[in-house]
Amino acid sequence: MLLKMLTGLSGPLFNLAPGDEYDFDDAEAERLKAAEFAVDAEPKAQVKTRKGKTDVATGEGDDAGNG
Repeated sequence: MLLKMLTGLSGPLFNLAPGDEYDFDDAEAERLKAAEFAVDAEPKAQVKTRKGKTDVATGEGDDAGNG
């Protein structure tokens, strides 16, 4: 279960600060939520990407700076 930490938490496998998100097993997640150390993480919004040509300078230009 993905949780967002409200407090810092360190262990042999992680070192988490407030605001960090970490995927815990269900039993540990429920224990951390009950102790108010963490809350359910908000699902991340998907980022739309543009398909097609990339925005890359081609070297073609009007030579405005030369001359």
